[in-house]
Amino acid sequence: MVNKPKIIAIVGSTASGKTALGITLARRFGGEIVSADSRQVYRGMDIGTAKPSAEERRAIPHHLIDIKDPNEDYTVAEYQRDAIVAIESIIARGNVPLLVGGTGLYVRAVVENLNIPKTQADPALRAEIEADIARDGLGAAFKRLITLDPEAAYVVDPKNPRRVVRALEVAITTGEPFTAQRRKNEPLFDVLILGLDPAPEVLRERIDDRIDAMMRDGLVAEVQGLIGKYGPTPVAFDAIGYREVIAYLNGELSLANAVAAMKLNTWHYAKRQMTWFRKSGVNQWISSEAEATTIVSEFLK
Repeated sequence: MVNKPKIIAIVGSTASGKTALGITLARRFGGEIVSADSRQVYRGMDIGTAKPSAEERRAIPHHLIDIKDPNEDYTVAEYQRDAIVAIESIIARGNVPLLVGGTGLYVRAVVENLNIPKTQADPALRAEIEADIARDGLGAAFKRLITLDPEAAYVVDPKNPRRVVRALEVAITTGEPFTAQRRKNEPLFDVLILGLDPAPEVLRERIDDRIDAMMRDGLVAEVQGLIGKYGPTPVAFDAIGYREVIAYLNGELSLANAVAAMKLNTWHYAKRQMTWFRKSGVNQWISSEAEATTIVSEFLK
């Protein structure tokens, strides 16, 4: 990594404290934050994605937040391109780029400079998979996916039908696991990856508290407004929090059951995130801002 520009990545599960740590380090070292969150890219999806506050974004420049409408597609390849452009612009200004987020594939795409192949959609195969799901259930399709691609268990939300269908479509069409399609290239940057890993009981409490706060802050009204503007079907609304509230608005769940489902689904997602990050080359797991500051200071020397 000699002579390559230095960047810092902060990873971990949802509610692990990434946003706060990123802002602390950006203030301390003259940094700007590049979001690595696949839902914070969408305008209007504010409460349910736990975006940094307006005050936080005024204090520290943030990139790749609010760049797409929820009814627009945004691929990993597009994110990789946009993130590299943002990082290079930060470096050109003499500032420190901090890649902060919990979407593991976004982080890998930048850190490992992945070559991301384009796989054309196969409408006939997709229709076949969707028919199988209608007959046998989404769980059966997810089991089929992880038989073909065990690593998908850590990166594909088993309750998100579009993600399961797409991963199956790619694996079947190419004959290769969905998660093995992306090859590493020569890294563009010298990266320090810091991981946050709170104790499970602490993380679960934070998740529950965060979702309670989202409900108090008006998540239901946010979802109603988004549906009024974009309809109920954009892919982005399959995100945890949005799909449960939509189920409540459709009369499929009581509000209490929707909140309980949000908490449970978020907890399961957080566990998948941590499994992914534990396997993906974190340089240093940290337990405090002071520890992170010391490590970053040494890295940037």
